[in-house]
Amino acid sequence: MRLIVAIALALSIVSGTGAYAAPKDQRVVLVTLDGVRWQEVFRGADRVIATNKTFTPLAKEIKAQFLDPADPAAALTPFLHNVVAKQGVLLGDRDHGSCVWVTNSMWFSYPGYNEILTGRVDPKIVSNSHGPNANVSFLEWLNARPGFAGKVAAIGSWSVFNDILNPSRSKLPLNAGWGAMPARTPNEAMFAKLQSQTSQRWDTVRFDVFTHAYALEALKHDKPRVLYISYGETDDFAHDGLYDQTLISLRRTDDFLAELWATLQADRAYRGKTTLIITTDHGRGSGANPKDWESHGFPWPGSNQTWIAAIGPGVVPGATVGPNCAGANQVAATALTALGVDWQAFDAKAGTPLPIFRAKPSLR
Repeated sequence: MRLIVAIALALSIVSGTGAYAAPKDQRVVLVTLDGVRWQEVFRGADRVIATNKTFTPLAKEIKAQFLDPADPAAALTPFLHNVVAKQGVLLGDRDHGSCVWVTNSMWFSYPGYNEILTGRVDPKIVSNSHGPNANVSFLEWLNARPGFAGKVAAIGSWSVFNDILNPSRSKLPLNAGWGAMPARTPNEAMFAKLQSQTSQRWDTVRFDVFTHAYALEALKHDKPRVLYISYGETDDFAHDGLYDQTLISLRRTDDFLAELWATLQADRAYRGKTTLIITTDHGRGSGANPKDWESHGFPWPGSNQTWIAAIGPGVVPGATVGPNCAGANQVAATALTALGVDWQAFDAKAGTPLPIFRAKPSLR
């Protein structure tokens, strides 16, 4: 019986050829969590780093909240484990044979986001200071198509998205960094005021609470068919060497994801027709030295290892991607497939969709 069920499940999943036929008026929310390691997502807080007061001044509090629970991974990211992993897919648990990575050779943010959003690696991007991106993201491409024009938007905590998404050329509605959204609603006016009155820990990265607030307001006010949200604190607290704040930020971001999903399910415009895709732009170092987790990039082994999650009406719960690693270059085509759009019309040389969708019913 188990074999029959397994075969039936395998036959019901897209093989990456675009066979999934999404219903009309599908929507996608793509979310990235900057620099979140697969180890924290699937293992929970790292006990060695979390008990080292050099990196974790709040070691007592962190132990009680994230190390003592019976399931440390679910304690750190309960929405990812208790909702997404059960109702959708959570890929990248290398302890149990699941593998996701970035296919670029840089292993840091700009190349990672370019790969996620365009479906391709650009070897010319070797710095976060690369400048305006010459590559067309799937967001830009959709925003010029019938049915999507004016219904695509992006909101991010990192100001460099002004280069990555190149709104001066792409005409993509974007709010990033410490820039305030136009005060079109009373809430947006309030968010802008609070943001202007908040201390800036990092020049180019605002606190994620503002990005989250703007994103929820965009969903309620603009009703975009496609929304990209990028949270950034986790990477910057890690670079600062603060493991306790990195964990607290990740736990808070998981709450943001839960609120985001609840908002989508409570809105008739999104309920039952929205796919939520969540991933990260790179991993972090995972060497024997606890300090390795602070950094990422080619010199730090393991920082090319990532993870991807997805939940939505066409996603087969528990779907796997086979023996090979899934790549960040597959996210763009996966999002387009969830929308019912031919990803090859965007870029036939982009990474193929993840095989996580129900196949198109056969005709009789």
